[in-house]
Amino acid sequence: MSDQPAGNDSKSADYWNGTRRPLTCLAFLAPLLAAYEAGVLWLGGRNADAIRNGADYWIRNGLDALGLNSPWLLPGMIVVGLLVWHIARQETWRVSPSVLGGMLAESLLFAVALVVLGLLENSAARHLRGSVPAALAPERVAPLAVMYVGAGIYEEVLFRLCLLPICYSIFRTGGLGHGWAATLAIVFTSLAFSLAHYVGPAGETFHLFTFWFRTMAGLFFAGLFVLRGFGITVGAHAAYDLIVGLLLTGTG
Repeated sequence: MSDQPAGNDSKSADYWNGTRRPLTCLAFLAPLLAAYEAGVLWLGGRNADAIRNGADYWIRNGLDALGLNSPWLLPGMIVVGLLVWHIARQETWRVSPSVLGGMLAESLLFAVALVVLGLLENSAARHLRGSVPAALAPERVAPLAVMYVGAGIYEEVLFRLCLLPICYSIFRTGGLGHGWAATLAIVFTSLAFSLAHYVGPAGETFHLFTFWFRTMAGLFFAGLFVLRGFGITVGAHAAYDLIVGLLLTGTG
């Protein structure tokens, strides 16, 4: 009887650690990344930038300023970056299908949890839609779905995978301890994540409620990134946007 709990604990630990492995995150992310990039090119055609998520557009503009303008460069960088991270950690090349299934379930669970938290806020059911029209035209469903998937990928790449470690390193270099550096990095990137939604020609009109809620969402995703890894954070973000932007549009 004593062997059973130990076996269960070992399986739980394997799953907990497995979801955070770069190769597992890549395997989980790859279908979303492929669907987004293919959707942008298929639906956008020559005007593909109109469908791209804002974070994706900003990163590509930065690369373009450096003379790097291949449409497949950015997704390629994500794939290569995760592979290099995996190689640096010297981990197994095996990816468990059961772990990927668990990551999908967790992503949906966390997405629903964030939706519920938002709906519990004052007047959240009205404000969560942001700029999405109350009556969603059928021809807008596919482009919006592509944009929401892109938001899950590239906003997490920009604000959590890149900016969060950079901010942490800066705060640590400035002499702060691990706890303070991690806390300030999470808060700073969450504020930046929220403010980014009001920047640029496609930015929304600033409202204190939406700014506050998006800051809370940023803290939520940052916590997921730290505790559950990059893959689940991307999945939860994409699922949340799809639920709110498509399934809850026109309700409430």
